[in-house]
Amino acid sequence: MSAISAFKEEDTQMLDMDRIPRHVAVVMDGNGRWAVKNSVPRMAGHNAGMKAMKEIVKRSSSLGVEHLTVYAFSTENWKRSVDEVNGIFKLIVIYVDKELKELHKNNVKVRILGDYSMLPRESVERLDKALKTTENNTGLQFNIALNYGSRDEITKAVIRIGEKIKAGLLEPQDITEETIGSHLYTGTLFHNIPDPDLLIRTSGEKRLSNYLLWQSAYSELVYSEVLWPDFSPEVYEKCIEEYQNRNRRFGGR
Repeated sequence: MSAISAFKEEDTQMLDMDRIPRHVAVVMDGNGRWAVKNSVPRMAGHNAGMKAMKEIVKRSSSLGVEHLTVYAFSTENWKRSVDEVNGIFKLIVIYVDKELKELHKNNVKVRILGDYSMLPRESVERLDKALKTTENNTGLQFNIALNYGSRDEITKAVIRIGEKIKAGLLEPQDITEETIGSHLYTGTLFHNIPDPDLLIRTSGEKRLSNYLLWQSAYSELVYSEVLWPDFSPEVYEKCIEEYQNRNRRFGGR
């Protein structure tokens, strides 16, 4: 097995491999609290969180998850200290430099949700490199939400639709849910990513925090008390197991 897909058979024995969620979205929460708990600098928490993310990408690939979307930096995160924000962007550079070769070797396709052009030049260059290197890969699609906020995403979609109406390309009465969805970052005009089947938030917080609000209308939500740096592949599988034990009705009976 390749390094990114290697896992112990007994680790997945409780999962129904025929019912693995097609798309898993994650709010990676708790890096700061993990740092406080372990009496280390806040950036050490983010570094530990990056290592946890690497393991979840591996396990997602080995399980056959088609799309993994992680909330890496929100439009609200700019309110944090300059040192912390700059440190997070430096971690992006480190992550791409360390992991891109393995991601590409294991057929992982990297995509970005959000306007990452506002990030520092070095981060943008690394992300562009990751997108270009993996653009033809056909395995797990790893979607990184950067400078992403769902309200901002929906607002931009409305503006795009409004521009089409103004140009005479679309009539207001012809707008459907599909029209709106197609203009989101996940939509057919961009990446054509299906709505999340499962949305996980770590650290015990129970809110969406402006993440995939439109797309998660019928997602199964699982909240884990585990802080993100401690979120192991085994805990991840427990979340998937909980998802598999639910009856998804999509508003029906």
